[in-house]
Amino acid sequence: MTDRPRRPVRLPSAAFEVNEGGLDPAVTLRIAHDSARALVHRVRASDDPDLVERMVAFTDEHGLDTLAELWSRAGARTLPGVLWRLSLLRALIRSDPPGVALLFQRGSEVLATADPVIAGAEAPTGPDEIRVLADAVLRGVYVGDVAVAFERAAAFCRTAAAGAADLADDADAAADDTRATELTSRAARLAASARDFAACARLERAGSLD
Repeated sequence: MTDRPRRPVRLPSAAFEVNEGGLDPAVTLRIAHDSARALVHRVRASDDPDLVERMVAFTDEHGLDTLAELWSRAGARTLPGVLWRLSLLRALIRSDPPGVALLFQRGSEVLATADPVIAGAEAPTGPDEIRVLADAVLRGVYVGDVAVAFERAAAFCRTAAAGAADLADDADAAADDTRATELTSRAARLAASARDFAACARLERAGSLD
């Protein structure tokens, strides 16, 4: 993690009102929805090839705080909510590439579904491959098919959840109760995220993700 100063981020004036607690919660959520829609549409409509890369790198540059102010309280099955959770998923992957790669690789070995292929990571999946996947899934929101990006995120989470559950069984067999409990909880969280991403993909395809 770098100690260099972060560049200031320009936000609409309404965002500062939100930060100060000056807006009704309903208005705050409306701003979250409007800003998420405007961001996605602006990037997708741009002819600037560097804009997508800058958006993918945004959380590395500024952290998640700026997004959190507007998007983190939105429902998981809304556009701002799924964008927030997608950025959070990428940040979590990048915070521990070896650990996440282990979950994904184990899940790839035990699953009998196409999820590892849909997620799109190269096999065998190591830390470098999992970092590439994290960037590719987020980049997919701004180029290509948005629903596909959410489907890839769902497939990733299902694969990693299966890996975490299988590793939990190993830990349980080795009488490592703490590790088994930790992995079981992680598997449950990943499975829940997978359901939310999959639901958002269906909503996006139906034209009703807001």
